[in-house]
Amino acid sequence: MIVELSGHAGVGKFTIGRILAELLGAKLLDNHTIYNPAFAITEFRSPEFYETVRAVREVAFARAAQLPPNVPLILTTAPGTNRTWGAEWQSAIRALADRRSCKLLAVHLVCGIDEHRRRLETPERTLLQKLTDMEALGDLSGRPALLDHADDAIQIDVGGLSPEAAAQSIKEWTATL
Repeated sequence: MIVELSGHAGVGKFTIGRILAELLGAKLLDNHTIYNPAFAITEFRSPEFYETVRAVREVAFARAAQLPPNVPLILTTAPGTNRTWGAEWQSAIRALADRRSCKLLAVHLVCGIDEHRRRLETPERTLLQKLTDMEALGDLSGRPALLDHADDAIQIDVGGLSPEAAAQSIKEWTATL
């Protein structure tokens, strides 16, 4: 099984993903693991940026495809403004699930605007060099999560949930499928 946690910056994908991976005995492949080399050595959104992300993703997904079939994989993704790039990611994740001959389950994590702003502005995000400016996200309503590539999908409002409760909820949902 692959569980894709999708949501905008600051919603809690990595934190929930870590806890969920522990609950499921899964491996976690966070989107920052794949993007960070490109952020470090190329200009954002340049052709070299996308080329670097593709190369890192290809290596990471090739390794992930070799995981034993009984080992779940948790992936994190974030909806972006570039629909073509989002569709490419969607296809790559679907292809990975097909290579592993496993279900692809998508979870869209959301929270209200005030809670989202509070989460983005935490000191931990600054230390990790993650986005901390809500205004930089722009109009989130125009950036829906792309989940139609999954075998099943759910949306969870994590605004009032602890990361542990959100992870437990996702674990329980996956057990029903």
